[in-house]
Amino acid sequence: MAVSKSPGGTLRDLQLALQLKIEELRQRDALIDELELELDAKDDLIRQLQIELDRHRSASQQAATSAETANTDSHHPYPTSLVKGSCVIQEGHDGSTVYVLEEGAVEVTKQGKKLCTIGPRKVFGELAILYNCTRTATVTALTDIKLWAIDRQGFQTIMMRTGLIKHSQYTELLRSVPSFHSLPEDVLSKLTDVLEETHYSDGDYIIRQGATGDTFFIISEGQVRVSQNNAASDEQATVKTLFKGDWFGEQALKGEDVRTASVTAVGDVTCVVIDRESFKQLTGGLDDANNKQYDSEEVKAKLQAEADFFSSVSFSDLNIICTVGMGGFSRVKLVQLKNDPSRSFALKVLKKRHILDTSQQDHILSERRILMETHSPFIVRLYRTFRNSKYLYMLMEACLGGELWTLLRDRRSFDDGSTRFYTSCVIEALSYLHSRGIIYRDLKPENIILDHRGYAKLVCTHLSSCVDFGFAKKVGLGKKTWTFCGTPEYVAPEIILNKGHDSSADCWSLGILVFELLSGSPPFSGSDPMKTYNIILRGIDMIEFPKKITKSAANLIKRLCRDNPSERLGNQKNGLKDVQKHKWFEGFNWDGLRRGTTDPPFKPTVGNLRWKVDGPLDNRNFDCFPEDTEDPPPDEESGWDLEF
Repeated sequence: MAVSKSPGGTLRDLQLALQLKIEELRQRDALIDELELELDAKDDLIRQLQIELDRHRSASQQAATSAETANTDSHHPYPTSLVKGSCVIQEGHDGSTVYVLEEGAVEVTKQGKKLCTIGPRKVFGELAILYNCTRTATVTALTDIKLWAIDRQGFQTIMMRTGLIKHSQYTELLRSVPSFHSLPEDVLSKLTDVLEETHYSDGDYIIRQGATGDTFFIISEGQVRVSQNNAASDEQATVKTLFKGDWFGEQALKGEDVRTASVTAVGDVTCVVIDRESFKQLTGGLDDANNKQYDSEEVKAKLQAEADFFSSVSFSDLNIICTVGMGGFSRVKLVQLKNDPSRSFALKVLKKRHILDTSQQDHILSERRILMETHSPFIVRLYRTFRNSKYLYMLMEACLGGELWTLLRDRRSFDDGSTRFYTSCVIEALSYLHSRGIIYRDLKPENIILDHRGYAKLVCTHLSSCVDFGFAKKVGLGKKTWTFCGTPEYVAPEIILNKGHDSSADCWSLGILVFELLSGSPPFSGSDPMKTYNIILRGIDMIEFPKKITKSAANLIKRLCRDNPSERLGNQKNGLKDVQKHKWFEGFNWDGLRRGTTDPPFKPTVGNLRWKVDGPLDNRNFDCFPEDTEDPPPDEESGWDLEF
């Protein structure tokens, strides 16, 4: 006899089915959100590509129309034609080219399974714009197709050229205003970054007499009519006409809110605009008082004596103790002076042939030049360099307290006091670099090391994994660079979008560092770099902060991680001095930190009571590495490294 289900069993089945359906819908919604986020993140890249394609399309009509004859070395988009069945992108291959389909259709497959079909005016392969990636899908022509292609270097060149031209034009407009003549170059550059472009049609009111306003305008295209009300006739009388390069509304920058005249567009007009608050935040000059102590006569004399001493040190004076770090083409060894065993150093050893094979000569030379000029107690020092036919050697300060990353990993997170101390050390290092027109660009716990006292220093060479100071770049005050570099979780939005970046990118990374030290992990993290970049572009306000991060710390992080670089704390008129004055640092002894009298939150175990004998050679805070058993590299004597 059949047994019927009880009403309760049927209800449970329905509840289970409903729960499964809800979970299915939740996962689908999450996937849709992720896809929408990726599409939003790509919009800027696609718009820039399409603008550039429109510029070159008419000029390239007579260009070669086959993949074989296309000028792939050009820094401009180039047209190419492929027949039906041609493979445009092969899954698993490396790629550095992005494509825009002009005519025809292509099919996208992954592991043989069809994903979608793409039609005209669509972009594919766009990950290649950001970094050298392995293709995740195959793209095949369904019909004869015409498309445009551009490689990463070409895209970055376009973005740099476009950014430089626009920046130069805006800077010249600002220079034409008498009120801005006396501003330093770096302040003028920051004002240029906050200018907003606005557009008006014929007859549009730009400002009205009697209205309140806090904005200043410079005409970049077109002309405007300035008029005032006639009290007797209640009619407007034209006062004057202004043209490209002229300006109006300057009283608003001085605090006068009420407009004294009306301004209307004559034909199409484009203006660049700055508001009073941005102007106040960015003008006034940078305060370098923190770093004056590093430029005093006493310090200069000490540095000169130090330079004289190390100029007499030869490679044969060094006694190699052990390896404390290694990487793909370099090692870091702990060494001591033969005639003074109490003095130990870190010796970075680089293979010259590998540097040449990977075209890293400029990178290494830049690292050396920056570090030889850097004399901050919060940055690991480079004292001397050597060279022979096979290797380059960099003799550096040995910081034997271990990595901040290792300490963070062991403790999972730091409290406010510990984070405040380590962050303060980093701020001192960044202040020193920024005041000299140098940006660091790779701030993260792995690149911070502790000396024997427990004070934190930015590394020139990371003693455990040979990460170097090579991301640092001297761009000059008020200048930008367009190189895509950095650790994905710490990269600022303007780097991702190839908009050009300056020292404000370090301010962004500083906010990420504070978050990670307090919580144990960075705020932006995805399963791959592209997903991480997409999350970054959503902004810090989309991140849920752990409860352990206090309100004042959260406020600091959010002000450091503003999407707009000109709005970031640390990138305004007082530089990083504004960060030091934030309420989260209230009561912190900055003078004590600079003098080395502030107690660190953690004192590393280095040596023993007989520090003068054993301490300098204590490598207990670093991993053990096997000695090098590989055959020596071939000689390299082209001479590019003569300054070593």
